[in-house]
Amino acid sequence: MKKSIFSLSSLSHKYIMAMAGIFLMLFLCTHLLTNLLMLMGDGGKAFDRAVEFLSTNPLIKVVEYFLFAGFIIHIILGTIIWVRNQKARPVGYHVALKTETSAFSKFMFHTGVIIFVFLVIHLVNFFFVKLGLAPVPDHARDGHDFYAMAVVLFKNYWYSGIYLVSFVFLGFHLKHAFQSAFQSLGLNHSKYTPAIKIIGTIYALIISVGFASIPIYFLFIHQ
Repeated sequence: MKKSIFSLSSLSHKYIMAMAGIFLMLFLCTHLLTNLLMLMGDGGKAFDRAVEFLSTNPLIKVVEYFLFAGFIIHIILGTIIWVRNQKARPVGYHVALKTETSAFSKFMFHTGVIIFVFLVIHLVNFFFVKLGLAPVPDHARDGHDFYAMAVVLFKNYWYSGIYLVSFVFLGFHLKHAFQSAFQSLGLNHSKYTPAIKIIGTIYALIISVGFASIPIYFLFIHQ
């Protein structure tokens, strides 16, 4: 009886985590499209208009709460699943299964930790400033002047380096997460699993390369 309850709980965790993960992946698309407006070469005007719309739209404010809930749920359940898997396999296999899925899943928790550390740094530099929990930088007009903050931060080689490395790890994380989410929802079949793998790889590349282009632009192109 205990075993069946454990199995049901484990499946429930994976299902909820998959739903939270899909929501976060959709958010990344929106966030990337907004951030790419900084590359328009118009001094951040298009980006500022987008930020103003997102900051004043009541619906977006509601979505913001769901976003943070999604992050918290994803982090907590990801940790629970990882700990549970570690307890289930306390001794490593003598012969590792050298498959693409096992290779990525093996390091999902570790890449997740790296992404979490970057997320905290990112929040301190932007979102906390907006909320008044961190001081407004001298070069910014106010806590909503994200473009001015981004310019100075991305001109810093250390910050841009951390940003680039973090999104490399995010790319690997997303590649497996995309396929894993559909698998957890029961959408795993020989007919369309190969397509899901390809779409997941393309999605991970677009997100990681798209975000990585921003610090590269400010380091080497922006004057």
